[in-house]
Amino acid sequence: MKDIKKIIFVLAILLVVLQLFMINQNDKKSDINIKPIVGVSTFSLYDITKHIAQDSITLINILPFGVDAHSFEPTPKLMALLEKSRLVIYNGVLEPWIAGFNFKNSSINMSKKVKTRELKAGKHHHTDSSIDPHYWLDFENMKIATQVITDALIQILPNKKDFYIQNRDRYLSMLNSLDLEYKDGLNNCKKDTIITNHNAFSYLSHRYNFNVEALSGLSPEAQPSAKQITKLMKDIKKYGISTIFFESFVSDRVMKSIAKDTGAGVDTLQPLGNITKDEAEKNLSYEEIMKINLQKISKALMCQ
Repeated sequence: MKDIKKIIFVLAILLVVLQLFMINQNDKKSDINIKPIVGVSTFSLYDITKHIAQDSITLINILPFGVDAHSFEPTPKLMALLEKSRLVIYNGVLEPWIAGFNFKNSSINMSKKVKTRELKAGKHHHTDSSIDPHYWLDFENMKIATQVITDALIQILPNKKDFYIQNRDRYLSMLNSLDLEYKDGLNNCKKDTIITNHNAFSYLSHRYNFNVEALSGLSPEAQPSAKQITKLMKDIKKYGISTIFFESFVSDRVMKSIAKDTGAGVDTLQPLGNITKDEAEKNLSYEEIMKINLQKISKALMCQ
């Protein structure tokens, strides 16, 4: 009887040990299956990462859709989540919130990787720098960013290398096609100037040889003076402008007033610092929005 009790006791202990072992193994499997968190700070970086990584990561969009990039401040909850991220990719020249934040793991300042354009003195108010932050409107910069992000993702999940490279090549092909569409669509135009509320389009205008006259330089927050408004109205008449542009995150009151006084039409042009909630609900991609921009610019320049 005692021997049977000992056997039962030993079997019970073995059963407990086996259960603990299985729980430990399941925990290890769960750890392996948890997707790494990657945070990105602007829509263009989000679009690249989404297309390359797809569902292999947990992608955190730092700047919520529908929020103005110029006034964004992250919540403590978001900052805590970024602390857990394996990788954070940020714009680098349009994010005052980033100052003083130390990332525990890998981070990429994309502005240090791409080719940026210098601005004329006194025109730029996004930061203390003289760099135009809208570098993602240059497809060559988007190609650089695509390669940088692909390499970083491979470092995190090397077993996905072939998958990431395949998706990278597809994305690069899309960017090449966009470049050709812009070259073709803006090649033969009767006009050479567009009017915007602020000049966020220097990369496009430089690459495709058109001019931008802006109401308030590079700062969308700046209040235009009467002198600036008068000059813009003269430019509209001088260049025979039929449409003037503003951004979704900027008040259209002044531009609509100018349009009314000059007889010009008014429309939005998307610099892609962020997208609106409506654009997000439509699941519009970088490619789709840039094609919409092309149609509007081509129409304003009267291209054939």
